[in-house]
Amino acid sequence: MIAASLQATPFAGAGAAELFLLARLLFGGVLAVMGLNHFLNVEEMAGYAEFEGLPAPRLSVLASGGLLVFGGLGIVAGAFPVLAAGALATFLLVSAVTVHDFWTVDDPEEQQGEMTDFLKNVLAAGAAVGFVALGGAAWPYAVGVGAF
Repeated sequence: MIAASLQATPFAGAGAAELFLLARLLFGGVLAVMGLNHFLNVEEMAGYAEFEGLPAPRLSVLASGGLLVFGGLGIVAGAFPVLAAGALATFLLVSAVTVHDFWTVDDPEEQQGEMTDFLKNVLAAGAAVGFVALGGAAWPYAVGVGAF
């Protein structure tokens, strides 16, 4: 009974709506800035993508940059939150495994850096899944446009 009432009004507590907005700004804003970085450093990132063996490295950088920008802004604005968060979660998990494959790296320093980036992606994917779970609720301070 308590769980059902919490699900019906997840933002009813004092300050909950404002804290959720802060979470959206921090999470979505950082991912959007990361996406902009893809566009500002296309050549460098494409070189790294090629080194990691990604197909069509330049296109991969541009596509992932667009996904990060639009997904991040979708979270911030509360527009299509399930699609935005679901796309971000998927991208973060896939890139963790394909780009930050620390288990294939021999150099201990490089391996540590890749493992840190892998864990950051998995952590962020977990947060994105949390936003997907809340996607069915009306988000406070949001545009309120969604497909689900």
